[in-house]
Amino acid sequence: MLDPYIPLVLLFALALAFAVFSVAIAPLVGPRRYNKAKLDAYECGIEPSPQPVIGGGRMPVAYYLTAMLFILFDIEMVFLYPFAVSADALGLFGVVEIVLFIATVGFAYVYVWRRGGLDWN
Repeated sequence: MLDPYIPLVLLFALALAFAVFSVAIAPLVGPRRYNKAKLDAYECGIEPSPQPVIGGGRMPVAYYLTAMLFILFDIEMVFLYPFAVSADALGLFGVVEIVLFIATVGFAYVYVWRRGGLDWN
């Protein structure tokens, strides 16, 4: 009764074994060249300061805007993939809906582009 699930269980077991093996073997075979730059904290290209910013300094918005744009276009791909798989079954209705969806995302892209959100100064 459970015979169809045996390959899936074996695949999960193989994935778990690979993950455990990779984590266990990394300290033994990995490079041991440590320097100060590798041990420092790194946050999105901003140089870390030894003292906290008093009064809440301003963070560059470009990092957050880039992350939000990535999420926007990543979600677009998540919605486009099922359409591509079942485009024949959806017919003309599906084509109209996907064109409206792409137009909506396109307007968002043009808005961000015109506002300078894609310019890195």
